[in-house]
Amino acid sequence: MGGLAPAGATVVTRRDGDVCYLQLHRPDAGNAINGALLAECGAVLRDCAAWARVVVIEGLPHVFCPGADLHEAAQSRPDRQAAARSAEALYGLWLRLKRGPFISIAHVRGKVSAGGVGFVAACDLVLCADDATFALPELLFGLMPACVLPFLIERVGSARAHAMILMTQAVSAPQAAAWGLADSTAADSANLLRMHLLRLRLLPRDAIARYKRYAASLDGGLEAARDKAVAANAELFSDPATHDKLARYAATGQFPWEVV
Repeated sequence: MGGLAPAGATVVTRRDGDVCYLQLHRPDAGNAINGALLAECGAVLRDCAAWARVVVIEGLPHVFCPGADLHEAAQSRPDRQAAARSAEALYGLWLRLKRGPFISIAHVRGKVSAGGVGFVAACDLVLCADDATFALPELLFGLMPACVLPFLIERVGSARAHAMILMTQAVSAPQAAAWGLADSTAADSANLLRMHLLRLRLLPRDAIARYKRYAASLDGGLEAARDKAVAANAELFSDPATHDKLARYAATGQFPWEVV
């Protein structure tokens, strides 16, 4: 597991002892999620299950993750089966972060929106820079964060999750910390991460794995919500009218209510 991404790769990984740093790395696409990124992240997390004590998910300095790659989605026709496969892969990846036998940390800098919030909410701990922002703008396009919602509710509660979805506005790092979406913020988030790792590396790997299995056994809500979330996501992303709105936004930057 090296520190450089080969040509075509969508992630950069680095191993430091029993800590895996997994950087989402699609600078040419603003770090948006596509099928390759999901597959590569999934492969890294499967490997980490055998040896990692901590997995740190990072983005680029100015954007963690904006959600789905709308430019890529606009190039294909609406397809419910394809949308379902994508949603299944996304939800499954987040379950790996949540249930894996390691401590997952989201190290957030810059903007996070849509599916990027799902990566954050799925992690055990969230550490962010003071200027990070979090937003769920899906309803503006007639969508909803169907796969994000179960993870977000578990992290911040129903009321906060619904407020984020309905308001569609960005939430600041201090507000995210107050709501429980972030665990800690700092101007120097890299140093914040280093301080946390000093403590977390003291925890035995077998104890982490046992604890996470036990915690999952107390509430299987995320597993129970999987089929509903995938179905809802597939229905929305395969709707032709919604697809046209997303394609227009990807091509022009104009929101659905703006006149052409």
